[in-house]
Amino acid sequence: MSKLIVIAYDSVAKAQEVVSVLARLQKAHLINLDDAVVAERREDGKIKLHQSSNLSGAGAAGGALWGGLIGLIFFMPLLGAAIGAASGAAAGALSDIGVDDKFMKEVGAKIEPGTAALFILVRDATADKVIPEVQPYGGEILQTSLTEEQEAALKQALESQPTAAG
Repeated sequence: MSKLIVIAYDSVAKAQEVVSVLARLQKAHLINLDDAVVAERREDGKIKLHQSSNLSGAGAAGGALWGGLIGLIFFMPLLGAAIGAASGAAAGALSDIGVDDKFMKEVGAKIEPGTAALFILVRDATADKVIPEVQPYGGEILQTSLTEEQEAALKQALESQPTAAG
């Protein structure tokens, strides 16, 4: 089961830097994310969500693979791949996997204009290697579904060096 972590940052740029760090850590198999979204509260008060993954692209790739395999069975691999890619892209675009957009906008409305909140769904992580990588960016924990002990440890780590990066 994934754990939700919402961290406020003083700028969109800093939140996006953390997303980049998390993406690098995911490639190194130190963290497994289901979703990562930056909610920006603009100076005019509007909330803009910056999604970090392209679900329709992933759906298209998966659909093309399955469509190609099914097409091979019926001796029409190109047609099968094309149909599979189209249906996969449509399914990816229509599915809303991850953190609920309405929830992110509600939380985003509570932060100060010009700041951002990072929403991450963590399936699993090697905490002793991930936390030191995000610690220099600081941030304020707004909400988590972590245990009290895990949340306290994360809060302490983020508060210990809040201005070292960015």
